[in-house]
Amino acid sequence: MTPETALAQLGANPDIAAKLASQHKVDRPYLGATGPAIDAAVKTWRDALDVDQRLELASALWDTNVHEARVAAAKLLTQARIRPDDTAAWDLICAWVPAFDERAIADLVATAGQKRLVADPSRLDVVATWITSEHIWTRRAAFMMTLPWTKQNHPKPQEIAVRERVLEWAEELVADKAFPVQDAIAGWLRDLSKHDHDRAAQFVDTHGLVMKKFAVKEASRYLG
Repeated sequence: MTPETALAQLGANPDIAAKLASQHKVDRPYLGATGPAIDAAVKTWRDALDVDQRLELASALWDTNVHEARVAAAKLLTQARIRPDDTAAWDLICAWVPAFDERAIADLVATAGQKRLVADPSRLDVVATWITSEHIWTRRAAFMMTLPWTKQNHPKPQEIAVRERVLEWAEELVADKAFPVQDAIAGWLRDLSKHDHDRAAQFVDTHGLVMKKFAVKEASRYLG
């Protein structure tokens, strides 16, 4: 499976491509492939290729810089179980993070990263280094990839420890004025509030004055 063959399987539509270019406002090629077409292609590749071949294809697709190819690359690595789950998939995801330049692709890759972090939480040590990055989207990724730890109704002690660790990162970046970072922190707190109302409320009460108003509003959506 070559990247050229894979791109051909995604399909193209010039009208959709023009709309995507206008929507995302990032200077890269757009095919205009539809979401269902990308999902169907990714399923076919996942069924046909072993882990090493999927990683090779994902890397090659990402390197094309084509919007839909990067979307497909992220989706190709989004699965709860990868056998064997060595560091290769996680390392590839981490290698992509510094190239993030818009929300759609960054958040799709973050979803893939979530699966690898849940599979091996020791990888959070790498994520912890991202909050001091000069790259806005890398800082955002630290929160987008740790969203699974906001969702437990009855978290185990080790899961609570991860929550508190991420909240410490949020404390360090709560005054960060970059919209993508504020948006990510707000979304993290919003999701946490559905499962741990008091802890989310405590954070907003303590730090809300230095957060952007839109971020406080979003974080407080379910706090009453």
